[in-house]
This record gives sequence, C-alpha cells and structure tokens, in this order.
Amino acid sequence: MSSGDTLALLQRLVQGARAAGADAADAILVEGVSVGASMRFGKLEELERSEGQDVGLRVFIGQRQASVSATDLKPESLESLPARAVAMARHAPEDSYCGLAPQDRLARSFPSLDLEDSEEPSSEALIAAARDCEAAALAVQGITNSEGGSASWGRSGVTLVTSHGFAGAYAGTSASISCSVVAGEGTGMERDYEYAQARFTRDLDAPETIGRQAAEKALARLHPRKAKSQPVPVVYDPRVSASLVGHLAGATNGASVARGTSFLKAKMGQRIFPAGLSIIDDPHRKRGLRSKPFDGEGVANARTAIVEDGVLRSWFLDCASARQLGLSTTGHAARGTSGPPGPSPTNLYMAAGAVTPAELMADISQGFYVTELIGMGVNGVTGDYSRGASGFWIENGQIAYPVNEVTIAGTLQEMFLHLTPANDLVFRYGTNAPTIRVEGMIVAGS
Repeated sequence: MSSGDTLALLQRLVQGARAAGADAADAILVEGVSVGASMRFGKLEELERSEGQDVGLRVFIGQRQASVSATDLKPESLESLPARAVAMARHAPEDSYCGLAPQDRLARSFPSLDLEDSEEPSSEALIAAARDCEAAALAVQGITNSEGGSASWGRSGVTLVTSHGFAGAYAGTSASISCSVVAGEGTGMERDYEYAQARFTRDLDAPETIGRQAAEKALARLHPRKAKSQPVPVVYDPRVSASLVGHLAGATNGASVARGTSFLKAKMGQRIFPAGLSIIDDPHRKRGLRSKPFDGEGVANARTAIVEDGVLRSWFLDCASARQLGLSTTGHAARGTSGPPGPSPTNLYMAAGAVTPAELMADISQGFYVTELIGMGVNGVTGDYSRGASGFWIENGQIAYPVNEVTIAGTLQEMFLHLTPANDLVFRYGTNAPTIRVEGMIVAGS
C-alpha cells in the first residue's frame, strides 16, 4: 500500500468515527516485513518470511475512550470499525486523563533520521551470512557444538492520523547477525554468543567477526570456579551494563510514577547518580535503532536529559501520565494498534566516562566482572536488586578466571549513587551504556 493510500485509509476511519458520534479520534497503521535464515553445522535449518499490516482506531466520547484493531484491510472489513469503536466507548469507564495530544505540541516538521535501507538482502545473502558466521565460530579450536548462526532483515512502517490535524509517517529497517556455540565437553561445556544489529546491513560487523567473537567468549568461560560470598566492586560489561539504565527507565516511567509504584517517585530534582553523570534519551539519533521523528501521539519529540550532572531532571511522559502528574508530555508516547499509548524511551544511553575499562578495574584487589545476568530479581517499588550472574573474577586489577552460579545484590538507590562509567560507550542496542563499576555490592557464592 502506498503512503498516500495509507493516509487516505486512516483519514476515512477518523472521519467515520466522528460521523458515528465520537468527539475525537486517531488511527494508526503498523506494517512490517521480515526475512531470516538460520544455519546449524552448515545446513539450512530455517528460512522464513513474514508480512503483515495492522490498523487501530481509538475514539473519544467525553472522558471515555475505546480502541479497536484489525488485520484485514479490505474496505468492507474496515467499514464497521468506527461504529464498533464508538459503541464500545459509550460503555467504557470514564478516564479523566485520556484525550488527544494538545494541538500546540504536535509535530509540524519531521527530521530526516536515515532509518531506512533501500536494499533488501536476498535469501541467498542471508543464508551466506548465517553460514559464514557459524563456520568462523566452528573453525576455532575448542568449539565442540553449535546452536547455530542466523541472519535477518526487516522493515517496519508507522502511519498516524488524528482528528485534530496531525498526519505523519515513518519507516525503518533493521538487520542482524548472531551466533551461539558451545566449548568444552561433557560436564565442562560452556555456551556463549555474539549478536549485532543495525539499521543498515552494511553497518554490521562481518559475519566472520561475529562468529569468532562468539567462539572466543565461549572458550573464555571454560573451567569456571565458585566465588566466596563477600562485598566487592562489581564491574558490568557493556553487554549487561545497559540493564542498569533500563531499570532507571522503568523507575522514571510516568505511568509508574503516577501510580506511586516507583522507588524514584519523590526524587525529581535530587541527586541520584554521581556528579558529572548524564543519561540521555535521543529519538533523533541518525540510524538509531529506536529513532522516530514524532511520538505515538504525534507529539514533536527531542533529545531529553533524564539525568543531568547526576540529578534526576525528567520523567518519561505521554499525555495521559503527564495530565495525571500535572505536567506536560515529554514526547515519549509509544503505542500499538489495540490500546492507548504509554510512555517509553527511545535511544536511551548513559554518557561515557573519562577512564578506560582497564583503569576502571586497576585498583580492584578482589572483584567481579559480570558478562551475563540471569533472572528478574529487581523490585521497581523498593529498588531492591538481586540477580543471578556469571562472568570473571578480578584479582589485582586483572581478569583472573571465569566464575558462575553467583548472585549479586544491592539496592538500585545505592548502586546508582556509587557507580562509575568507563569511556567505551558504543551504540549497539536500543539502550546503551559503557562498562560500569558499582561499589560495595554483595556477591553471594559458595
């Protein structure tokens, strides 16, 4: 469906909702295509392609709202959507915070974010990438088994129309390569992986590089030891350090703050991280994995400092949570087709620090370097933190030997205040952070 046809379809739905008795309405269409291939021991295990379109209509009658969605976009199938949505809204409970975004906050121009790769890889290219990735891993001595290599590509598009004058659309692509292998034999086997994702296929590391890195990581985990229970500095590898930023995102989500279920609910304007530390959300990052030119309500979005110089400066707000808190939306609404928006980050990251990872660890006589986290033992209401982990023991500032089956524990309030970022920030995921050192955590082992 062309962009013009999509806009016309959504405008008809919105007009139909108004004609059926809605005071206001918005309509959204999400479309996507994905292709992928996976290989194991050089043989094709899976080759798949999927395509889909999903449309959603949200209507308002006074302080009541309702949403309906459909995947069949034939005119005769969509004809009844407005009347159904209006009928549902008449019986919905009142919500004093619902409604369209204020008109003066709507995006009127859309920045060019370079999100869409015009070249869709062929099935043969995806198969070759998956095969080369796994082959490079299997070629490393000591690798004894494989969970496979995979390569994928996808394109998604979003179009939004509202009854009060907004119409906008954007699209983006995503490419990925991954490999997971096993090192060792018998009861001494260890598994690890490597994964890369980017908007453009040409921005990915070579498949062979990803395969070798997966193999090297698996080999490094062989012959793990137990760690003694003790308080020590814990260093988070960039592969897992972003999880700490993710916990901050959950605690600064406006919906959680409005419900009173965040351990940071009373901390706005207070220091929650060390001085000099910043955490930024940037929806306009070129080729960012979560970049978008406007939010899920059509609101103009922009770079936002969530934490600045260690001080909490902003929540993640959509219009509903902002109204509940007596504030203005920050342009962080995200949504699907079957319900109302909710606040969510885009390209969220902790700014890089001033020291290298080696310098970060240099004065640690005994410590723990985390490369993998297990479980979800984080309480967003109290900030209590306890997660299973594996990685490497640090002795005299150096990685000494692999460690597994330990638990690391603390409180996010104390962890945030006593952490130090390294200077190795790389944008690889939607949420990113450099290597992070956290003081005084409890490592529970043998």
